[in-house]
Amino acid sequence: MKRTALLHAELSHVIASLGHGDMLVLGDAGLPIPDGPRRIDLAVARGVPQLDEVLQAVLSEMQVEAIVIADEALGDAKKLPGWYPQSLGIEPQAVSHEEFKRRTAKARAMVRTGECTPYANIILIAGVKF
Repeated sequence: MKRTALLHAELSHVIASLGHGDMLVLGDAGLPIPDGPRRIDLAVARGVPQLDEVLQAVLSEMQVEAIVIADEALGDAKKLPGWYPQSLGIEPQAVSHEEFKRRTAKARAMVRTGECTPYANIILIAGVKF
C-alpha cells in the first residue's frame, strides 16, 4: 500500500504520467468536462469529497509550477478563495470562467469532486523537480 496521502490508483497514475507543462484540472460537481481529457469522477454526494481535500492529496504527489483559477472565484473583494492552498506560495493566474473552461479542453485529465461551491475549480500545471 502507498505511503503518501493519495490512494486513488487512477489519479496517482495520471499524476505520474504528467510531463512539464501538462495540466490537471480539479473541478466542482458542475464543471463541464469536454471530450478529450481523461475523466476521473470522485463525486459521491454534494460536498463529498470537497475540492480542498482532493487538492491536498494531489499536491502531496504533484510538482506544481503554475495555477489557473477563474476570476469569478475571487469574488468582489478579489481575495483568494478559502479552498486555495496559500501555503504553495504560487500566485494563481485568474482568467474569466469562460476562458477557464476553454483551457480545460487541453488538460490531460479532469477530476470531478463533490464540491458545490460556485467556481471552485483549479488548473494545476505540472512543473519539474530539477
